[in-house]
Amino acid sequence: MAGIDLKKIQKSYPVEDRILPVLTEIDLHIPEKSITVILGKSGCGKTTLLRLISGLEQPDGGEIHFGFSHKTAYVFQEARLMPWLNVWNNVIFGLKKQEVDQTKIQNILDIVGLKGFEKVYPHQLSGGMQQRTAIARALAQEPSFILMDEPFAALDHITRQQMQKELQRLQESSGASILFVTHSIDEALLLGHKIIILENGRIKREFIPPEETKERDILSPAFITLKREILRELDL
Repeated sequence: MAGIDLKKIQKSYPVEDRILPVLTEIDLHIPEKSITVILGKSGCGKTTLLRLISGLEQPDGGEIHFGFSHKTAYVFQEARLMPWLNVWNNVIFGLKKQEVDQTKIQNILDIVGLKGFEKVYPHQLSGGMQQRTAIARALAQEPSFILMDEPFAALDHITRQQMQKELQRLQESSGASILFVTHSIDEALLLGHKIIILENGRIKREFIPPEETKERDILSPAFITLKREILRELDL
């Protein structure tokens, strides 16, 4: 089965005079061409798991196997923009000159709500707009695999809803594989084809939301039941 397989992943960090375990014996399959959501409370190891899969860090033990060729983009919790570059140049940062399709880049900026801000610099943007620029930069790479670490947390409610819908549409049209970290149960229900509950560095449970032929209604009986199960697993 194509996708990403994690086998017996372990990760610890030294803290003062002791070793702090962050991830323990993680076994996980991330399906290809779908959105897998990692859901859990702060400090449960979500960001560490993304960093290991992206190769930014190495596990202390275990193996990570990609079952498909991939071009990866990472959207961090912080925008991490180049302060000396305007929005347009931040978005195309990393692209070769011949790869810059101006129509495509402008369309991405329109999608994330940055039309008219192409020449604006990061210090002139709100935190939410900086994060939208970071999301646009990731999309400009046309990645086949996207890691997203709470990418919409800094956005206002309306923009967050718009970006959730656009992410669904982009995933469906491109067939990209997405690993999405969030602490929002509603966001997980709306986006996830597979939802992983992470607790204290271990996978506690996996959920597969019901398939719907139209836009998901997380207020439907099936999703309300699923939300109650997730709340129980998170002890909320």
